[in-house]
Amino acid sequence: MMYLAAEPALFTGLVFLLGLAVGSFLNVVVHRLPRMMEAEWRAQCAELRGEAAETLPSYSLSTPRSSCPSCGHRIAALENIPVLSWLWLRGRCSACGERISARYPLVEMLTALLSAAVAWKFGPGPMSVGAILFVWALIALAFIDLDTTLLPDDITLPLLWGGLLFNLFGVFTGLQSAVIGAMAGYLSLWSVYWLFKLLTGKEGMGYGDFKLLAAIGAWLGWEMLPVTILLSSVVGAVVGIAMVIFVKHDRRIPIPFGPYLAGGGVVALFYGTPLMQAYLGGF
Repeated sequence: MMYLAAEPALFTGLVFLLGLAVGSFLNVVVHRLPRMMEAEWRAQCAELRGEAAETLPSYSLSTPRSSCPSCGHRIAALENIPVLSWLWLRGRCSACGERISARYPLVEMLTALLSAAVAWKFGPGPMSVGAILFVWALIALAFIDLDTTLLPDDITLPLLWGGLLFNLFGVFTGLQSAVIGAMAGYLSLWSVYWLFKLLTGKEGMGYGDFKLLAAIGAWLGWEMLPVTILLSSVVGAVVGIAMVIFVKHDRRIPIPFGPYLAGGGVVALFYGTPLMQAYLGGF
């Protein structure tokens, strides 16, 4: 650790490579976790109806091996190298030539770059470990929410408890601030949800958003919640209005708020304190 502390470029490079590998795994999580949840819901519904659960092949984050969704070609090890394999294959399946989404290497690069940024900013130590885990979870949640408008408890709840655990030792903020942050994060969006529902009769957001903001509050403390909420709300509103005007997005189709909360959480992690100081300085 002392050697890595003396060589920040080496530490950052190693974390960048680790981020590429984890980004590849996050692609698997984003694709498979919602399908695993759906299978579990189907099994629970069948049990409530008194029916035998449907027998399905084993499906988890580790099995079966990744394959082309078009032709079923099993992805070989050399075809699964983060970013490089996609470039080498020119974004197409080696068996059937079907196009492979550019989002896979983008998630890998995003994970690697944000992980490296954390390593460079915080250096070797518990703060980097916690911040990297925090960023990885937010990336997975953002892309799952984009695809399905779901924020799985399997990630949001461990994220919340992880923030409290790290701050039990004051890594990012004091434990009192973390606990208040978790409560205030949940209750703030919960209050907005019910106020909007009482006024319009419609649901403006999901319970997963409450849990995600509670998790961000648990990691960064209640002081960072205004920055997170302000950034996510402004960006979400701008993107939403732009989609309605320029892309003709149907207003009846909900726009996931999780990616904007996740983005706000990442910005607050890196720049929350100077942003809060600048904001308060305006008064």
